[in-house]
Amino acid sequence: MFGDITGMMGKLKETQKRIEDTKNRLNNVLIDESSSDGLLKITITANREIKAIDIDPSLVEDREQLEDYLILTLNKAIKKASDVNEAELAAVAKEGMPNIPGMDLFK
Repeated sequence: MFGDITGMMGKLKETQKRIEDTKNRLNNVLIDESSSDGLLKITITANREIKAIDIDPSLVEDREQLEDYLILTLNKAIKKASDVNEAELAAVAKEGMPNIPGMDLFK
């Protein structure tokens, strides 16, 4: 009914391996984000791990302002990283899906 089940299982295992390899590769994809005025800079991986935070000394004087900058800039960086992560993993998953009629999940 579904054709070669063994072949499909092999392809799924290969896809799982490629997904894991992609996840590992995304640890090395760095995304830089900064506040609109450049006073705060954040570097994050595509797997959403913070690698660096650069804070202009003028922000250290106002704790509330620094917190606001951190929240806004971190959220922008995490959003960009999530978009890259999801796109990369979806591409690998789509490429490795067996052709099962009626199961076109990635249109």
